Amino acid sequence: MTMKFPFEVAFKDVQTDLDQYVTAVFSCLESEFLIMPKGDGFVEYPVFAQGYEALKQATGGFRNLTPDVVMDCVKSVPVSVIVIRTIMGFTPPEWAYVATQHTKIVITQGFVRTLDREIRLAPTAPLKLSSMSAERLNALVVTACEFLKKNVPKVAPTKIHRLDKADTKTGLDGIKSLADIGAPYAMLLYERFLGRPFAGHRDSVSDLIGDSLESSIEDVLSKAGITYIKTKRAEKVPGFDQSPDFIIPSQFNPQIIIEAKITEDDGTARDKVTRIQHLGQLSMAGQPKGKPKYEVIACIAGRGFGVRREDMKKMLLATRGKVFTLQNLDKLVACTGLKRFKSQ
Repeated sequence: MTMKFPFEVAFKDVQTDLDQYVTAVFSCLESEFLIMPKGDGFVEYPVFAQGYEALKQATGGFRNLTPDVVMDCVKSVPVSVIVIRTIMGFTPPEWAYVATQHTKIVITQGFVRTLDREIRLAPTAPLKLSSMSAERLNALVVTACEFLKKNVPKVAPTKIHRLDKADTKTGLDGIKSLADIGAPYAMLLYERFLGRPFAGHRDSVSDLIGDSLESSIEDVLSKAGITYIKTKRAEKVPGFDQSPDFIIPSQFNPQIIIEAKITEDDGTARDKVTRIQHLGQLSMAGQPKGKPKYEVIACIAGRGFGVRREDMKKMLLATRGKVFTLQNLDKLVACTGLKRFKSQ
């Protein structure tokens, strides 16, 4: 007998056998963590290596790591800025913060993020800087040179310094040594273990990862000719303390709301379940029993939602069985109240 999904049966049937329908949803949840979008500004390894070699040659194998030398290199081969930041192991905002503290020149997060993105988009194009931008970039470089020259300061045994890494622990000596002979593989693996492979890139494309599901929902709605509003992040919508991802047909007359989420983390999934439960409660507030003021639909993806069965039960009850995954979005309109708004 073919397994039915919760949105294909009456809600009373879902309530009667929740475990069966949890299993049905779990059966079509696929993890999205193995494949990530590159996004605009993805730096390929040969380009990164070009920046590394330019910096290595300009500084004589990191023996002459002075601000003037590094600035000349940065201006001609901008991707070397990303190489310097990677050696330090800082995010752009962290680098801006320590540089502001060290040089007393105010470097905003907006500036350093914009600089980082512009370099990623054109990693080998010579930088064109205003006088203020040049001053801020020089402050970043000065800070990096000063930090990388010194041995890591001692800290309490219960703590670890961010520069306590194989290459930067002993200042320039460590960097020169690893540049000359390469890194021990065990240490490389250990530092990868501390930092997670692709962690920085995954953070930078987190919006794109979520957009893949939302774009699929938009395609379904548009093909059916359904009027909808896709809300923006932190947008205020009357009647909702936190705006839903989609409202049909409009925020002035919400009849159906759709929450969409991709997550590989069960903690994040639990937060989303709590959010959907709250929306389900709002839909029933002051309403006759069994007649919600609007329909709540959940569209989910990623292994995070497939960890806790009890959480999925809560989601099924909050949405009255209307839980969809990327694998069955083709049934989104036919199996929900969305069919009332179909015009194509």
